[in-house]
Formats: sequence, structure tokens, C-alpha cells
Amino acid sequence: MNKSRKISILVFGLALYISTSLLDGQILKDSTSINLIKRGIDYIYDFQFNNAYKVSAELSNLYPGHPINHLFKGMIIYWENYPLITTSAARESFEEEMHECIEECDKNKNQAVEAEILLVNLCARGLLLLYYTDNYLSFEVFPLASSTYQCIRRSFNFTTHYSDFYFFTGVYNYYREAYPEVHPIYKTLAFLFPKGSKVNGLQDLQAVAKSSIILKAEAYSFLTLIFLGYENNYQQATFYSKSLHIIYPENPEYLGSYIKNLLLIKQYNEAENEIASSASNLKSQFFQAQVTIFKGILQEKKYHDNNQAQQFYLKGIKDISVFRSYGNEYAAYAYFGLSRISDLNGDMDNKKRYLDLALKLSDFRNIDFD
Repeated sequence: MNKSRKISILVFGLALYISTSLLDGQILKDSTSINLIKRGIDYIYDFQFNNAYKVSAELSNLYPGHPINHLFKGMIIYWENYPLITTSAARESFEEEMHECIEECDKNKNQAVEAEILLVNLCARGLLLLYYTDNYLSFEVFPLASSTYQCIRRSFNFTTHYSDFYFFTGVYNYYREAYPEVHPIYKTLAFLFPKGSKVNGLQDLQAVAKSSIILKAEAYSFLTLIFLGYENNYQQATFYSKSLHIIYPENPEYLGSYIKNLLLIKQYNEAENEIASSASNLKSQFFQAQVTIFKGILQEKKYHDNNQAQQFYLKGIKDISVFRSYGNEYAAYAYFGLSRISDLNGDMDNKKRYLDLALKLSDFRNIDFD
């Protein structure tokens, strides 16, 4: 299951995993709590985990027993160990935090804090589902997905009051229509759900990206993916990935996305500059593996040194394989490159073999850097 297939599972409300915009609940009745949570979210996204843990401790002291404490701790674990794979030592503690959060939310029937609890519940469910789908744990996905859909439908009732709920509607509206168009096999399944609107979905996500502090990163991430894979608008995708990198410069995942977009629009000098200035992010082995493949693209496309490009591609594939499904997208980029090089060398067998591997692993076949 590649990333585009995972998104099909998340379409109906399973994509959101970082929303903590609890606008009118008991935990956010004063500006101090609001600012504390916003600051904590920024720390997590910008990989400032020592500061994030301090915020987590403050939240626990201010609101003991509130399910948001489990959510916040789970978010820290998820990003601090990104990409979180099933062999990670942090897996058990992450799943425990998410399950406890969901259980506490499900037990809370107080209508006075319904919006707050619903959002926390959806956050925990979405993050847990994302982890399950990223790691091919289908047997865990479907039981949780069925109950989460009902939560997402409830969230539509709050959009006129709470702007961050437009992230939910945006994701649903866009993917409900776009995904079956790209993957016709899902058209029958899509008929089981209310129709959406790609136009409205984009408008909702763009509004969240502009106006929301809490959900800004998620909106930018989805808009980047949408304009890359579905709208084929690489320039617009680069705008969103660059904005995300500027907001959270220490997040290697966002930097990798920005460099990828620069390469797609053939801004090779800028991509190379970003790689050269990314020393602080090279502590992430996952990002290092991405950079190795990016260097292969630069050698092939900018310097036309196919021998050097081939070495980078092969090393990048090897290095990123330890991250399992998380590395498939980048391995596909390397295989596309190896296929092109094999073609130029007259090696038709390897041309086809590498191309088959690339297509098997790729999220979107149009993203091949050719």
C-alpha cells in the first residue's frame, strides 16, 4: 500500500492527526492555555522536543486527567521517532498514549465540551490510523476506521463555529472526488459516501493554511501533496512546501519535501544550496537517505554525470530501505533515474526492471523527475 492508497483510507476523516484547536472547551477558556498549546505544537513541528516536553508537563499540571495530555505526549513520541516503524522501541508507548486518549474521549458524554472532546478524539484516531497505514497494519486499520467515520461526520456540524474543522471538510471534499478519478477501482466504494467538491475542498484547505495557527502545517502538507500528485501543478506545490519549511526550518521532513519540489521545477541551484545548508538536519538518517537520492538527481540532471548519479541512486535505495514503506516514494525516484540511465547505456533489461520497480513503489507515476 503506497501513500496514495493510504490516503484513500484517510479520505473519510482519517487524515487529521495534529488538530488541537479546541476553541471553546474547558481547557481553553483563557488565553494562557491557548498560547501554551500553540507554543507546544510549534515546538513539536520544529523538532524542539526538550521544550515540547516542558509544555507537556505544564499541561498535565494545569489539566490533570484531560485526554489532551495523552494526545500531546503521543504527538511528541511520533515526531521525535519519525519515521515511526513497528520495530521502534517507542512504538508501544505511542500506541498506549493514543488508545488511552481515545478511550477517555469515548467515555466523555458531556455535551458542554462536545466540540473539544470530539477534536481530541479525532486527533488521536487520525494519528494512530496514519501510523497503522504507514506500516501496513491493515488488521488494525479497519476496526478503528469504521468508528472514526462517524466522528468525522459529526465534525461537519461545527464548521460554522470552529474554523479548524474546515480541515476535515477540506480533506473529505477534495479526496472524495479526486481519488476515485485517479483510481477508478474505488468509484464503487465512493458511492457509499456523500459527494464532495474538489473546488470546495481546496478552498477549505487554503483557508486553514492562511488563517489557522494550529492546523497550518497540516493544511500546507496536504496542499503540497494535492498540487503535486493530483493537480500536476509543481509551482504551486513548491509555494506550499517552501512556506512550510520557512515556518518549521528544523523539521527535516518538511525540508526534504521542499528540496524535492525544487528539483521537480528544475531549480537545481536552489536545491543544491538547501542541501548544502542542511547540516543540522543530517542527524536524521531518514533525511540523509533522501539527500543521497536527491544528489543522484542533481548528478543526472544538472551535471549529466550518470556514473556518479548511479552510485548515489544505488546507495540511496540501500540506505532508505531500512525505513520500510516510508522510503518507498524516494526509492521510486532512484529507480526511475536508474531506468533512464540504463536506457542511455543500451541496457534494455535493466531499463525495464528498474522502471517496474519504480512504478510499483511510486505514489504518483507523473513524479519521476524526467
